[in-house]
Amino acid sequence: MLDQIKAFLIDEEGIGVVEVILILVVVIAMVAIFRDKIKKVINDVFVTINSNISKL
Repeated sequence: MLDQIKAFLIDEEGIGVVEVILILVVVIAMVAIFRDKIKKVINDVFVTINSNISKL
């Protein structure tokens, strides 16, 4: 019985999945918080690209 408890506590299977899920939650939260700023940066990049393409 004690060996089974030790094995359960030592077993790290599934920890990687939890880490990936937590990272995804943080990334999604950051995108939600900074959505307007991200849109502005992307829009500015495309405006710059479009204006520089016409110069070629």
